[in-house]
Amino acid sequence: MEGTRSLAGPGGSPTLDEVARLAGVSRATASRAINGGNRVSSQAQTAVDDAVRALGYTPNPAARSLVTRRTDSVGLVVPEPDERVFSDPFFARTLRGVTRVLAERDLQLVLLLTRPGEEEARMLRYLRNRHIDGALVVSHHRSDSLADHLAALDLPCAFVGRPWTSADKVAYVDTDNLAGGRQGASALIERGCRRIATIAGPDDMSAGVDRLEGWRSAMREAGLATDAVVHGDFTERGGEIAATTLLERHPDVDGIVAASDLMAAGALRVLTASGRSVPGDVALVGYDDLGVAERTVPQLTTIRNPISEMAEQATRLLLQQIDGDSSVRAMRVIYPPTLVRRDSA
Repeated sequence: MEGTRSLAGPGGSPTLDEVARLAGVSRATASRAINGGNRVSSQAQTAVDDAVRALGYTPNPAARSLVTRRTDSVGLVVPEPDERVFSDPFFARTLRGVTRVLAERDLQLVLLLTRPGEEEARMLRYLRNRHIDGALVVSHHRSDSLADHLAALDLPCAFVGRPWTSADKVAYVDTDNLAGGRQGASALIERGCRRIATIAGPDDMSAGVDRLEGWRSAMREAGLATDAVVHGDFTERGGEIAATTLLERHPDVDGIVAASDLMAAGALRVLTASGRSVPGDVALVGYDDLGVAERTVPQLTTIRNPISEMAEQATRLLLQQIDGDSSVRAMRVIYPPTLVRRDSA
């Protein structure tokens, strides 16, 4: 249309001033209407929307950020080394759940990998400077105190997994790891195992501590010993090392509950190498059900950890806070674990 072209600037790209002129409003009102600001009447909003469509105007992202104070980005904070993040299916499933929800809002994800020390201090400066609209935290440890830092910054945040501290001040989504640990032990007790060991998770992570306590609870109720405990690091290599130690200290074990499927896969390799059949000599239960359990021989009986659902729910809680809903700031959502029976037990 000739009229539309005559309103555009000399280079053919319409400007905000031209949008305001066509809509019959001030430049400031046009800016607020385009960039999501408040204090714009419905009549003015409609006029600006019509002008934007007529001119083919494209908003300036930087200008929008000045008005809304939004970056349209969310940080995923993972205080783990790079090699673990890119090899553990737990993180791949978490990332998939987060990005699925963010895609609905056309938001950018910023991955923040940190280790204790300078990297952690740099990440905290990044959060303090509000380079993102909010933060999701996964796989946190006792020493990182991330919940304390984020609560003090008053930055919208949500945790996947119960934080060690400030659990009453931040939103988090978790599975009932205590019940999951009980289910793993109970599955072996019901099978008839009586010398049951566990490869526990790290004692500086709430999931590791809770799963171990659940195992102990079921063992005590059955009147069985709880001394066969070795900690691993949720990796396959960690499971191998822990299983080797267990067999040296307790060669009579007839059942093992591992706090992750990766550790169970490592334990399975050690059991096979030692001449013990699974489940004939030693029954084995893992935890997570994120794909590893179906690839072992025999396939692993395991406890399903609904990480995709947890990651999606945590992301929604974060977005609600970013949108101004303070009622979810300290909300907690707990998913039940599920025993998945396969060949190893």
